Amino acid sequence: MIHTHANSSPPVEPSIGLGVIHLFGKVDHTTLRDPLIKALQSAEDHGVQVITVAVLGHKADLMVMGLHKDLWRLRDLQTQLSHAGMNIVDSYVSLTELSEYAQGLPEETKQARLYPQLPPEGKPAWCFYPMSKRRKPKQNWYELPFEQRKALMYEHGASGRNFAGKVLQLVTGSTGIDNFEWGVTLFCNHPDDLKNVVYTMRYDEVSTRYAEFGPFYTGMVAPIQTLLNHLL
Repeated sequence: MIHTHANSSPPVEPSIGLGVIHLFGKVDHTTLRDPLIKALQSAEDHGVQVITVAVLGHKADLMVMGLHKDLWRLRDLQTQLSHAGMNIVDSYVSLTELSEYAQGLPEETKQARLYPQLPPEGKPAWCFYPMSKRRKPKQNWYELPFEQRKALMYEHGASGRNFAGKVLQLVTGSTGIDNFEWGVTLFCNHPDDLKNVVYTMRYDEVSTRYAEFGPFYTGMVAPIQTLLNHLL
């Protein structure tokens, strides 16, 4: 049975943007294929954007990313996946946001960052990692004047724009919400695009001097039925 609690609970919503959850799970012969598919379908029927990824390596088998304005909808998705036998081994919680350095962007770009439509077509290579800015002596990002931080972020953004068309990046905010300050989700044309964009942007001063990275997860975006054919 699909349980949902959102109808009986007042919505918990950000004042702007969407809630985002990345759920990393293990699946095996005890995982219930049909209930897992139904759990994702139920979430989508309630307006949750759902992205499913087959994860490479030992850290997880399956990643389910959900986006919705009401955090209860994301909690329901998590509950339903657990009931279907997905053993959630890691997670990340964040919110879509508009950076303080991006106020001059066109309105269309602002809306795409706050209310993205995912996954992008033709970009099956996927990666997620959390990151924060350093607070070490002589490497404290938060001691820098705003204008200096803005200039460094513009330099960083210019490096990223070299990958326009190959990479779609979603940066979500998690200060006060999860262990790091941001979550970075990348959708790319090819797996080597993932490597190239992260490698290139690490040479920017904002990364070389001030960035701290968490664990990386990598995989392939595909519909859940396709993924389960490979995983179960």
